[in-house]
Amino acid sequence: MNKRQAAIAAALAGLCAASSTGAAAQDDSMYGSKPDQERCYGVAKTGQNDCGTATHGCAGMARVDNDPAEWKMVPKGSCEKAGGKLSAPSTQPPVRAK
Repeated sequence: MNKRQAAIAAALAGLCAASSTGAAAQDDSMYGSKPDQERCYGVAKTGQNDCGTATHGCAGMARVDNDPAEWKMVPKGSCEKAGGKLSAPSTQPPVRAK
């Protein structure tokens, strides 16, 4: 492997590591949130989400309306009234009763 390939591999590894931290670990201040706003999951319309998720890395890339994993900043107190949730959906598979 030459120096150029090593540099490209290192850059890609850094990007992968940075994107694997997940949307829940991201700081709202990075996205221009105001103190009177909160993340609301499940209310973003197609192409109107505010940030990346585990399936994509950018705002505006929601593929369907009201995806439970997509979020949008809304005024505090209005999320659940709009049919959303204040926490991200669980990534754990459901536990089956024996």
